[in-house]
Amino acid sequence: MVQAWFMDEEKTDQRLEHHRNPPEFLSLEDLFKKTGVEYIKLNVDTFATDGVLEQIKKDRGYTYEDEITCSKDCLPNYEEKLKSFYTEHLHTEEEIRFVLAGSGYFDVRDGDDQWIRIEVKPGDMIIIPSGIYHRFTLDVNNFIKTKRFFIGKPVWQPYNRPADEMDARKQYIEKLEKGFTVAAY
Repeated sequence: MVQAWFMDEEKTDQRLEHHRNPPEFLSLEDLFKKTGVEYIKLNVDTFATDGVLEQIKKDRGYTYEDEITCSKDCLPNYEEKLKSFYTEHLHTEEEIRFVLAGSGYFDVRDGDDQWIRIEVKPGDMIIIPSGIYHRFTLDVNNFIKTKRFFIGKPVWQPYNRPADEMDARKQYIEKLEKGFTVAAY
């Protein structure tokens, strides 16, 4: 099961856990309430045949998917890409990742502008809402393989912070203030 916690302010190796002292974990319900990030657990061994992923794709309108492997051996311009992924940014579309192998961290900002770290491992699917400031990093294992999903044509364009005047950001803040509605998965 995925774990999420408030991060410390240390600027040491981004691949470390960065727990506060003492650690402050969040339940999945609190993660959703504070950020709108959704979590779905899939069976990494049976997702291709059990119909669960296909139903999620149908329900959410995901029409395009691909796979990406992040490791020194598989990712061109590895160091440059990791710096880019770890730069705080937002997207105008939601970001969906389903972990097939390996592990890493997605960091998201809550309504109080605090970092929350979400640890993802095989079988974890997270849906990061459009307009939320976030970033990604590998953990100390330096390897992750994920499926990425999109509605229509893929959009990979990050908008680095500050991007508060963008419509996606304004809409996210409005949802944050009103409260998010829970998806049925």
